[in-house]
Amino acid sequence: MKKRLLAKKVTAIAATTAMAVSMLAGCGSSKTETTAAATQAAAETKAAETEAAKEESAEPVTIKFQYWADNTDYSALMQDIIKKFNDENGKGITVVGEEQPWDGGAYAENLFNAKMGGSDVDVSTWKLTSTPLFANNDLLLDLTPYVDAMDTKADIDDNIYSVMREAGGDDTKMFVMPWNIQVLYVYYRPSIFEKAGITDVPKTYEEFLEDVKKCTLDTDGDGKTDVYGFGMRGAKGGQEPWGSFIYGEGGSFEDLTSAESVKGMQDFIDLYQNGYVPSTATSDGFNEIIANFQSGLTAMTIHHTGSSAKMEEIFGDDVSAFAFPAGKGQWTSMGDTETVIFSSCKNPDAAFEWCKYLATGEGQKMWCEGTGNVPVSKTVAQGDYFQSNRFMKASIEGEGYAGILPIRDTTTEWISNLWPNTVSQALTGAISAEDAMKTLQSGLWEN
Repeated sequence: MKKRLLAKKVTAIAATTAMAVSMLAGCGSSKTETTAAATQAAAETKAAETEAAKEESAEPVTIKFQYWADNTDYSALMQDIIKKFNDENGKGITVVGEEQPWDGGAYAENLFNAKMGGSDVDVSTWKLTSTPLFANNDLLLDLTPYVDAMDTKADIDDNIYSVMREAGGDDTKMFVMPWNIQVLYVYYRPSIFEKAGITDVPKTYEEFLEDVKKCTLDTDGDGKTDVYGFGMRGAKGGQEPWGSFIYGEGGSFEDLTSAESVKGMQDFIDLYQNGYVPSTATSDGFNEIIANFQSGLTAMTIHHTGSSAKMEEIFGDDVSAFAFPAGKGQWTSMGDTETVIFSSCKNPDAAFEWCKYLATGEGQKMWCEGTGNVPVSKTVAQGDYFQSNRFMKASIEGEGYAGILPIRDTTTEWISNLWPNTVSQALTGAISAEDAMKTLQSGLWEN
């Protein structure tokens, strides 16, 4: 059946172009025009024959794909995407999907042990933090030549490619293919902005700090704060929104002791010590900052689309979002899920077709619309599903400067213990901003 369809396609092209030549001659065209038309017709026929031969001669290839899914709906969705790819890729590629549990992050460890033991998995879903371990053991395929030759390369922001390369510790190689992300943005309450006399969202980092102060309100005149301008996360996980303050003053994770980084830390401290955030901020984690925002205690807080449905359920139109604005620098945290191809894969060309389908093809659209994750494809991001959602739009706006913490052997301990303990001391005045940043720099980079 496939051969008959391809033959019909070639025959149709040849017949159509021959007819065009005949019509040109019949209308009194010059010999030059007729010759040019004939040449073009021959070229089109040859191209069609070449493509037909390529598809006819394509050897059937099976790609073993391992993935995790957060719930049964996502699992079913992935199987739908796999089936669609298998039915429509036209290149004889069959993806066989095998689901494994995330298991609190043990997925990566289990996969590493399996690959070191000779597992035949070709492609896997991925987290950037796993990249150094696998790359250092030569388990990952360098995707750089594939991405450079990809006709849809420009459909993904260069910043995202940069993040992928940085994760492997070698800027000349890219072991990870983008798939979908989460980007932190600022939630805000339009009604509180109106009470504070703010007519538009802040466009700069400096305006953001000023709006935090303006939104700290005594609404009943009893001399006590009823609404705080910002919901600060001082417990574990707070390093992500905190990073936006550091970059807002021109600092960076690479040098936390620079004057700019210390200034960003001081901004953070000042918000706490001057009463613009709840006094519980030193111990507030995700649950607390979300509860404070949903109860009306805070006017702004930072999170991503994962909490947007509940926000809309509670507030309706009285909740919106904006991308964290630029100061001397700009950064926001990016949650990530990608794909990789293992160096042991016997059919890397076919495996990359699957990764590309997930990144910039129909698989990207199906997954991101079905899960509510942020697409890496610019084309998909321009679709009505994403452009009609104010939270998605804020996420997409942040893609060009979103990033991750440096991936080092020290990062887990730094996030879990050093950052919250050190920042708590700084917020309460036990240590200075400068001393706090020296401790954080040493813990991340020098141990």
